[in-house]
Amino acid sequence: MRLTDEDRTRVASAVAAAELHTAGEIVTIVARRSDKYHDVALHWAVLAMLFVLALLALRPDAAVWLHGLVADPWDGAPAPGGLFTVALVLLVVAFLIVRAILAYMPLRLALTPGSTEARRVHARALALFRASAEARTRDATGVLLYLSLDEHRAEIIADAAIHSRVAPDVWGAAMAGLIAATRDGRPGDGMAEAVRQIGIVLAEHFPPRIDDTNELPDRLIEL
Repeated sequence: MRLTDEDRTRVASAVAAAELHTAGEIVTIVARRSDKYHDVALHWAVLAMLFVLALLALRPDAAVWLHGLVADPWDGAPAPGGLFTVALVLLVVAFLIVRAILAYMPLRLALTPGSTEARRVHARALALFRASAEARTRDATGVLLYLSLDEHRAEIIADAAIHSRVAPDVWGAAMAGLIAATRDGRPGDGMAEAVRQIGIVLAEHFPPRIDDTNELPDRLIEL
């Protein structure tokens, strides 16, 4: 998925339109992904090593056969050290093969548990919220809309004043529209619709002030 210039304009326009009716401020951020998940690839590589050990435990004759391919047949039965060497080589090969295969990010993501993705996306969104929106408005009325494209996950995080008056489940319509459009390959449409839904909520609880100013950028931030 890629965001086009039209998508960027649509999202920025949606933010500007939503903020006309509220004192709240909406920040939109899109990231390719929220983490590189190197630890996930490492875990699968370790599991591959354990699988090789389990196979050797079930079929120890395989280690003897492999040892015989490189050892002098006149040396007789292989010594324990030789068999352990065979096992060690197999473990290293299994580890390197799996790590090389999982360098392919789509496969790495496919093998990442959904709960892990959810935690990493939330952690990244929270860090970005603290850096870009938290306590950066006069009345603590900032909202971050964060979309992580590769994980097809999004987060809405609100500033203190909003969080105290708006229950988290109120953002359900915005989240549903955003995720559905992203899975359809229309992240720009999803972001714009989510902004519209967030604006409706903010307008209900935080009407615009007479001296209201635009305190946070309307443009879509891409990481």
